[in-house]
Amino acid sequence: MTVDALAGAAYIVAALLFILSLAGLSRHESARSGVIYGISGMVIALLSTLALTIADAWGGSGSTIGLVMLVVAVIVGGAIGLWRARVVQMTGMPELIALLHSFVGLAAVLVGWNGYLAHETIAPELVGIHNAEVFIGIFIGGVTFTGSIVAYLKLSAKMSSKPLMLPGKNALNIGALVAFLALTVWFVADQQLWLLIAVTLLSFALGWHLVASIGGGDMPVVVSMLNSYSGWAAAAAGFLLNNDLLIVTGALVGSSGAYLSYIMCKAMNRSFLSVIAGGFGIVASGSADEDYGEHREITADAAADMLSGAQSVIITPGYGMAVAKAQYPVADLVAKLRERGVDVRFGIHPVAGRLPGHMNVLLAEAKVPYDIVLSMEEINDDFAKTSVVLVIGANDTVNPAAAEDPGSPIAGMPVLRVWEAENVIVFKRSMAAGYAGVQNPLFFRDNAQMLFGDAKERVEDIIRAL
Repeated sequence: MTVDALAGAAYIVAALLFILSLAGLSRHESARSGVIYGISGMVIALLSTLALTIADAWGGSGSTIGLVMLVVAVIVGGAIGLWRARVVQMTGMPELIALLHSFVGLAAVLVGWNGYLAHETIAPELVGIHNAEVFIGIFIGGVTFTGSIVAYLKLSAKMSSKPLMLPGKNALNIGALVAFLALTVWFVADQQLWLLIAVTLLSFALGWHLVASIGGGDMPVVVSMLNSYSGWAAAAAGFLLNNDLLIVTGALVGSSGAYLSYIMCKAMNRSFLSVIAGGFGIVASGSADEDYGEHREITADAAADMLSGAQSVIITPGYGMAVAKAQYPVADLVAKLRERGVDVRFGIHPVAGRLPGHMNVLLAEAKVPYDIVLSMEEINDDFAKTSVVLVIGANDTVNPAAAEDPGSPIAGMPVLRVWEAENVIVFKRSMAAGYAGVQNPLFFRDNAQMLFGDAKERVEDIIRAL
């Protein structure tokens, strides 16, 4: 059996492992197996590609250079990946993922340019298809590249999270898409270098504008959307490289990322098409400056007294819990309360944190039982029957303005209805607005009290008081 045939069979196995990986990652219990399947598939894919490159290099000096470059790239890329994976904090995962998406986009752009400059022999009837693949691949990759860079800058607070509001922003986006279609037809008919330069610059500008126009509160959706874009960019590169595995893998990532974005848009009451167009995240006027009255504060000792006398407690975590690394003392608090016979559960908003599943991973890391970690749909009707709700680092996902203020930027977004509980304790560093830049009227409700300071320290204070 030839090396090509073996590599083709290995690619099929790798593709199946990637599918099993997606299936495994869909549930907490099988997530570890899903990761192992994905790693195994990628190892097989890399080894198969290396075997093909070695076979091509046998006896050819030009191909030998390609083999050396491949080995060097794998070693350097692997070393950087291992280093980043070891040093990154859980709170830094969203921006790291956004940055990794940018690499995929840039790779697609480079593959597209290589497809134009390589001057490979192509059958006359396929020249038009090849040129279209080059042009479309560069465009998708460019949008993914700069869009992911902007997402990284916003998530890492190196750039303002407020949406960019250029005059006629929607017209600019639509105009860029129309220009892309026109340039594609032109390039297929006449392969001019300046057309390729133009579409590269156009894609970079569109990707930057699309994500810059989206507000910080909607960035979890943007990350999953860019995940989808990176998949389609990889699939486009697969067509140019005639690599079936890259096509299949790119399609899997692209379709699953698009479906995840759709699910999250439904959870946030957003239009999926408006996300793709970069047309949401608009800041409404007046909400942040409105006077809601005075807030009330509570001490850790008083919070402990309230919890010890409670029959039921729901904890709603957010990004602040991740920043404070409070998941471990929170798990200890849950264990102590359950020992006293208190019914304790968690309510997780679909976009809690800045990455889908962020809070679930943190709680699993702290050994919190899966059966008490419930989704918003499962627990929202129970708040009215709950003695105490602990809001730990959450803000926009528990904001009653989403349900009660039509003028709010998050109006219509489904939120955890924590204000319906008998008592609400909000763990927060200050009275500052959330990531979406919207003030939260919950903090001023008669049944809500603020517990200021580092969430981890305050939870530990409550445990000591118990």
